[in-house]
Amino acid sequence: MRVHYRFALACVVMAVAAALPASAADASLDAATQARIEKFDKGPATINVSSYPDKLQDYYQLFSQKCSQCHRLSRPVNSDYVLPEQWGRYIKRMMYKPGSNISGADAKKIYDFLVYDSSVRKKKALDAKLQTLPPEERTKQQQAIKEVTSKYK
Repeated sequence: MRVHYRFALACVVMAVAAALPASAADASLDAATQARIEKFDKGPATINVSSYPDKLQDYYQLFSQKCSQCHRLSRPVNSDYVLPEQWGRYIKRMMYKPGSNISGADAKKIYDFLVYDSSVRKKKALDAKLQTLPPEERTKQQQAIKEVTSKYK
């Protein structure tokens, strides 16, 4: 009986946490991180993907549906993340959040979309970020970008 009580309590706690608005969940973050997130959240929440390859337009729909379950879509749309490594970490962190329902296959599609999008829509920021990296890391990131973009030409 005690095990059932603990399980029920855990379920209630998870349900309440999932129902909290993103701002409440972000309360544990430091002030600088909160300010960055607020800035991203205030920007546009959509991307015009009409010129993107058809498959990536489908991946954008998946990205929009999955990512908006937990936070405003404007957050990743306006994020300063542009490197494949950054997107990989971000997606991995999001897929393990309760209620995200992001499968491994979904994560790969979202990753491909975000890496491709960064190489097109955020190209200036991506190029600037790449220039700050040590040569070996820059080559690694450029190769990851090429692996994604070459699939959709």
